[in-house]
Amino acid sequence: MSYAGDVTPAEAYAAVTGPEGALLVDVRTRAEWTYVGVPVLEGAGHDVAYVEWSSYPDGRVNPQFVDEVRAAGLVPGRPVYLLCRSGVRSRAAADALTAAGLGPAYNVLEGFEGAHDALGHRSVAGWKNAGLPWRQG
Repeated sequence: MSYAGDVTPAEAYAAVTGPEGALLVDVRTRAEWTYVGVPVLEGAGHDVAYVEWSSYPDGRVNPQFVDEVRAAGLVPGRPVYLLCRSGVRSRAAADALTAAGLGPAYNVLEGFEGAHDALGHRSVAGWKNAGLPWRQG
């Protein structure tokens, strides 16, 4: 069974700040949250869960990922939107949550910063570039 699908950063923001009670989970590493920034959800009752999919610098997948997301408030039937740097780790995380019977789980395309441009720079796409609220870690 595959995750529910891919959405743009703007679609994810609308869903997690809307009335359906969706959860945003940032699956990047602590280093990324600290040095690159984190998404911000405006309005009462809208929270972001920070749960590493993999660790830095070794890239090991977090064996407690599903349990940690459950502890952050995800229950079966609650929509969840997963965000990483570029949309790759979040896709794997969405598959893992779906396999665990959670979600529907959505992958946020382009992630927080997007892929590299021709010069090797980031922040050309994704949450930050879409003008969505964020703050420096």
